[in-house]
Amino acid sequence: MVLLHVLFEHAAGYALFAVKEVEEIGMLLPQVEESVLNIGKFNSMVSLAAFFPFKSAQAALENMNAISEGVVHADLKLFLETNLPLSGKKKAVLGVSDAKIGAALQEEFTISIQTGGVVAEIGRGLRLHFHSLVKGLTWPGLPPRHSWVSATATPEPKSSSM
Repeated sequence: MVLLHVLFEHAAGYALFAVKEVEEIGMLLPQVEESVLNIGKFNSMVSLAAFFPFKSAQAALENMNAISEGVVHADLKLFLETNLPLSGKKKAVLGVSDAKIGAALQEEFTISIQTGGVVAEIGRGLRLHFHSLVKGLTWPGLPPRHSWVSATATPEPKSSSM
């Protein structure tokens, strides 16, 4: 049996999703493709294993920049060390969206990394259903959008026509 976890990077934080166990990861692709648009079916395939919210917008920016450069940020390393089952009888596989960060994580953790195929389809479903899968998602210290817009909006200058 293979135990697949998928790392999902979001502006609010890192999420780790456990995918239902299968004999072989390739066998999942038709099931995932069929369930990705239906939240009920998708929920039966994946479950939230852990979530690490970023503490500030600056932390989010630093983490996302590290991901885009293929660098394992200290926050990501701590998150995975804490939440990813690295030992056990079942073969653990980590699915990631990008091969560059996948290579860095494989070097850091000596774990099997999967990109593309079923992981890409699961990522598509996670993007679509993320707010339903992660309950109580709020951005710390950020006022509701309408408050921010009204506080930062500058009025149009009035033209004087005579």
